[in-house]
Amino acid sequence: KQWYQRRVAITAGGLFEVKKFGDEYFTFLTKCKNPKACTILLRGASKDVLMEVERNLLDAMNVARNVMIDPFLVPGGGAVEAAVAHRLIEKSKEIQGVGQWPYRALAEALRIIPKTLMQNCGVNTIRTMTNLTAKHATTGSTWGVDGETGNIVDMEDFGVWDTLQVKSQVFKTAIETAILLLRIDDIVSGVKKQSDIDAEKMAGKFQAANPQEGPEE
Repeated sequence: KQWYQRRVAITAGGLFEVKKFGDEYFTFLTKCKNPKACTILLRGASKDVLMEVERNLLDAMNVARNVMIDPFLVPGGGAVEAAVAHRLIEKSKEIQGVGQWPYRALAEALRIIPKTLMQNCGVNTIRTMTNLTAKHATTGSTWGVDGETGNIVDMEDFGVWDTLQVKSQVFKTAIETAILLLRIDDIVSGVKKQSDIDAEKMAGKFQAANPQEGPEE
């Protein structure tokens, strides 16, 4: 049975080759009739370049996997962040008092993504961000930043998309991390430093060993 399986595996391949790359030999089975798996051979001028190529390939494969599992896309180029920030600002206007500030703080945090894209392109960040906000307030929620020129473009026509699964997970992780940091600050602020406790203990021992004499009568 084992010999039969090997024979089928060899005869099912349309072409059997042995190629040399550098100082090593590689065996290739190509033009198979019914392939179940494949091997990707990566080559690079240096180890760093090869690791970067491998990382990019893994990222691309993970994106394809996410689209197959959850086939929903959202506009890229900071369009989602700008749209959510605009909705949060509008929601904050309906709330009176300090309750509106969490909405505004989250909106400013989300706007960092399109602002970073603008800074990388070397455009005027304030003017471009104002134009992007105006687009989302009047036209629609698919406007984002062109990562090469820094112009405001419609991502639906531009063809830049992000996976909904990754984008939603990024939002959840960011909010949970912020909540965790706030909780840690509350815990730390309510606990005395160990150095202060040790100093108080040393002061107590010193006073016990050297009691102060009362005034003479």
